[in-house]
Amino acid sequence: QVQLVESGGGLVRAGGSLRLSCAASGRTFSNSAIGWFRQAPGKEREFVAGVNRSGGSTYYADSVKGRFTISRDNAKNTVYLQMNNLEPEDTAVYYCAAGRFVMTSAPSYASWGQGTQVTVSS
Repeated sequence: QVQLVESGGGLVRAGGSLRLSCAASGRTFSNSAIGWFRQAPGKEREFVAGVNRSGGSTYYADSVKGRFTISRDNAKNTVYLQMNNLEPEDTAVYYCAAGRFVMTSAPSYASWGQGTQVTVSS
């Protein structure tokens, strides 16, 4: 079981940037794909980005392509989500999750962090 803790959220103006971190514990981290999800009030949790076990393959929701970059540093047991050119519609609680493969459906992941709030003002 991989344990995950997100950090790096905060308040930023539209057009600004944030970098989220997902710190993991557990010896299986390097064998886990990591997905980032977000959930805004009153909305379903949605897939944002994912990275495979090696970091060689990444996946993005259409809404964030060209603006967000997911990466991982297995030596540090950490996955990052660099968010550039943020928009008010990016406002949500962001979660990282670990699973066997990158999937876009939240139930596919067994381990989840507690979430970190990202707020983008116009």
